[in-house]
Amino acid sequence: MLVMKMKQISAVIIAMGLVFLFSCKGKPKDSELQAKVTEKLNAVPGVTAETKDGVVTLSGSVTDEAAKSSAEEMAKLTEGVKSVTNNIVVAPPPVTAPPPPAVTADDPLRTGVEAIIKDFQGVQATVEDGVIKVSGELSATRWKTLKMALDGLKPKKVDATGLKIK
Repeated sequence: MLVMKMKQISAVIIAMGLVFLFSCKGKPKDSELQAKVTEKLNAVPGVTAETKDGVVTLSGSVTDEAAKSSAEEMAKLTEGVKSVTNNIVVAPPPVTAPPPPAVTADDPLRTGVEAIIKDFQGVQATVEDGVIKVSGELSATRWKTLKMALDGLKPKKVDATGLKIK
């Protein structure tokens, strides 16, 4: 009987030892989880992770939703992670200013010419490469007035070959 009791006591001790062994297997430490998650997240720049009690909190900034989802999935698939809190922000694309309108060297001269010829009916003028080309019909007196005004704009030349003087 003593032998039987010894066998029973031995069996109980072995069973308790096995239960103790499996129950004390231990959960992964937060530092170990942190290292595993961080290693996986190296593939997603701009994202960091903090781990506390097996819960991973993701933070940082990414360029699109796909990167945000990918980082969360990587963290969830890490062994030992209980849950993931995703605080990653998807940054809006950078705003690019539209290019400034093209301004040619003739634009200021063209503006001045348009302001001057509006007072001279029957006269048209174009500006190209700093040269003012005048066309239409005008009296000699009005032509002198127009010529002085156009010369005041300092063009390379005033071409009146298309102008008919009365």
